[in-house]
Amino acid sequence: MTTTGPRLEEITPANLDAALGIRVRPDQEHAVAPVVKSLAEAYVHPGVAWPRLIVDGDRPVGFLMACLDIDWYEDGSVLRSGLWRLNIAAGEQGKGYGRFAVESVAEELRRRGAKEFYVCWEPGPDGPERFYLGLGFRPNGETSGGETVGVLALA
Repeated sequence: MTTTGPRLEEITPANLDAALGIRVRPDQEHAVAPVVKSLAEAYVHPGVAWPRLIVDGDRPVGFLMACLDIDWYEDGSVLRSGLWRLNIAAGEQGKGYGRFAVESVAEELRRRGAKEFYVCWEPGPDGPERFYLGLGFRPNGETSGGETVGVLALA
């Protein structure tokens, strides 16, 4: 049976190389960490990181990593969930995979009872701000590591 349309797959030994092969456009590399860094962070944050390969049919088209109840201020005072990384392969951008990824994370967060969905983006004309604003995220006035923090209500 062949599955068509985009779906998320858990990262396994069988698809690890496909995940590691996801590359954004060269002009976007400054704005998002490579998949290998995300997987290393997932390894040291078990239970918090939720990495997934985005596949369409049998073609890997992107990678996402959500954070589930991450300690936002490192003192345990605020736990937040959201999108930690989104890497859509250079040749697959503009085809709806980014939107699919964000909607998939929103669905998972709702399933887990989250009321808000957080994301951070690098500001600037070549960053993903327009993409996230177009999906309904709004800056909440905070920054994290120089990035804009956006939030989407999951009502």
